[in-house]
Amino acid sequence: MEALKVKFLGGVEAIGKSAVLVETGEARILLDYGVAIDHVPSFPMHVPPKDLDAVVLTHGHLDHCGATPILYIRGRIPVYALPATFDLAEILIKDFLRLSGYYLPYEFLDMRSMISHSVPVKYGEEVRVKDATVRFLNSGHILGSSQVVVRDKTSAVLYTSDMNTADTNLLRMADRDYGDLDAAVIESTYALEEHPVREELEKSFVARLYRVMERRGIALIPAFSVGRSQEILCVLEKYGFEYPVTVDGMAVEANEVFLKHLENLRDPELFKRALGMADWVSGWKERKAILKKPGVIVAPAGMLRGGLAVFYAERLARAPQNAIFLVSFQIPGTPGRVLQETGMFMIHGKTRKVEAEVHKFDFSSHSGMSGLHETVKNFRGSPTVFPIHGEKQSCRGLADWARENGLKTVLPRIGDTYEVPG
Repeated sequence: MEALKVKFLGGVEAIGKSAVLVETGEARILLDYGVAIDHVPSFPMHVPPKDLDAVVLTHGHLDHCGATPILYIRGRIPVYALPATFDLAEILIKDFLRLSGYYLPYEFLDMRSMISHSVPVKYGEEVRVKDATVRFLNSGHILGSSQVVVRDKTSAVLYTSDMNTADTNLLRMADRDYGDLDAAVIESTYALEEHPVREELEKSFVARLYRVMERRGIALIPAFSVGRSQEILCVLEKYGFEYPVTVDGMAVEANEVFLKHLENLRDPELFKRALGMADWVSGWKERKAILKKPGVIVAPAGMLRGGLAVFYAERLARAPQNAIFLVSFQIPGTPGRVLQETGMFMIHGKTRKVEAEVHKFDFSSHSGMSGLHETVKNFRGSPTVFPIHGEKQSCRGLADWARENGLKTVLPRIGDTYEVPG
């Protein structure tokens, strides 16, 4: 009997281009097919669509789904995911095409072809693909995000994708009832860092916002449109924030998707109250009006690489009573990371010192170090551990910890294929 194989096509010792191919005796199943977004988008190793039996998308972030339409230029492969993942992927890929179309090897029609081959699944559901089964588990990362366990007759491999082992206001923590495993492909984004205690973080965040309001300032919160914007709104509603809150940009469209999939949320009533508390911007006249009075503005892009957050930042940065509170991960080299580290920002074409208060709050939707360690420690069946989806030091840090705790560990390279004994 042929051994189950795992091939790493992307997302190795880096964040971006997540793509893992699982091969059984009969089935070839692609887990994610994402992009890395720099000045020019880059892609995982190519896989011929005619050789695939199924594609699985774990969630709608572009680093996990942004290359998938390439497979549907001529391909007709079933693609499995939760319904919310398809809705969010469509929003984000459409925006990606709008911003980066010149560089992309696919078009809007290819994205629509991908969606037309969608097969919606639910948490806990097990899908059969030839001699393999694929089981979907909540990952706690964003709306509709999944982990998957792929099994054949002798072996089982876990792919965590992006996971969060702590509850948030929006989502329940990751389901870690994996069963016995022979291999575990696990993210390591924050394998060397701990996140702050969420309740203390929330209280500190709200207190800082009140200080901005009391000095008659405006607080801009650049936030990812999918997940982070909605979490921030829930925090403000939870603590009864009393000043005006405005949501702008693609976060407004994402909010509509969340309302369609309330069953995936931890506290649907809190979320509905949070949306009712906020004003949704629909035009430039409103944008100019909200810049005239104290309040909070939540707008993408979270790393200040574009979007309406840049429009607001340029107009708020020079006044010391205002604030720019970063709540999303800041990739090195992005305007948000430069602002965080130097206090400088490009304002109307010139790099200037920001006079507004700048602070970073760690509202991560990934597991921190202790959550990853706990997950690995509790694996059943002594699986081989493959840390991916992290910078080189993070992947190595998690690999070293797993090895010290008695588990076989492999740091894969792009293009490597590993046999998984049962």
